[in-house]
Amino acid sequence: MRNPFTAHPHSVGETYPEHLRFALAYGLRMTLGGFAGLLHAVFPFLFEKTASAITDELKATLERARGSRRQPLP
Repeated sequence: MRNPFTAHPHSVGETYPEHLRFALAYGLRMTLGGFAGLLHAVFPFLFEKTASAITDELKATLERARGSRRQPLP
């Protein structure tokens, strides 16, 4: 039986701790960008470029990660 905690990380060439670290950091940045966007919606003078800058940063981070991925782990 496949281990649900390691199946996906191994499929993208990462160990569980590597995947955990990447996903936590990525999710935190997404959350911060979301909050910035929500606050900007109500207060347009706040965070005028923050949400879009974080979105661009996340896109670049994901593209780098996909480009540097190793082969799937056994």
